[in-house]
Amino acid sequence: MLGKFQSALDRLQDDDAARVVILRSVVPGVFCAGADLKERKKMSVFEAQKFVTSLRSTFSSLEVLSLPTIAAVEGVALGGGLELALSCDLRICGAEATFGLPETGLAIIPGAGGTQRLPRLIGRSRAKELIFTGRRIGADEAKSYGLVEYLTAAGDAYRKALELAKIISNQGPLAIKMAKVAIDRGSEVDAASGMEIEEACYGQVLKSKDRLEGLAAFAEKRSPVYRGD
Repeated sequence: MLGKFQSALDRLQDDDAARVVILRSVVPGVFCAGADLKERKKMSVFEAQKFVTSLRSTFSSLEVLSLPTIAAVEGVALGGGLELALSCDLRICGAEATFGLPETGLAIIPGAGGTQRLPRLIGRSRAKELIFTGRRIGADEAKSYGLVEYLTAAGDAYRKALELAKIISNQGPLAIKMAKVAIDRGSEVDAASGMEIEEACYGQVLKSKDRLEGLAAFAEKRSPVYRGD
């Protein structure tokens, strides 16, 4: 499954027609429950390390995908399941969603980015509390922590994700890609360096055909037709 997931990401990266990626589960009550512990018990130390390294690499590929990504979470998102959602740009959850990183209860730590992405999103102290205790939180608390951007009625997360994706897909594709680069790379460096990254990204959109189309559409009072170049 992990191999197929990585292959799907590779195809999306090369798909010029793609505009937004939505991750969801079609299994009722479960977004992603994390690792199969029965399978994990049968693994040697080498096999477990190899699997977690592969998982971390795949989630990093999702994180740096040039397209905007949205996790539509219904049900449980635990362990690697929460780490999967954290690798997306945006998160939407239904009212019955549950989140948690229970790894310390198994005498391990989150190994697919959880110790890095969670504190960057909700702050170090809150991330430590959730990881140290392994505590699960519901949708309301996840929203108050800033773990998710939107909280919907149960079963409506995917609908909201589609609504948001439609709005995003109407924007300039190259502009969205460059905005993602500027935000992601810029947030990892000091402000002065971040400004240089922003300038470089702005330079990419400044010479695009889409920029000219946007100006023309505004002047002609019509909807723009962006092509991503």
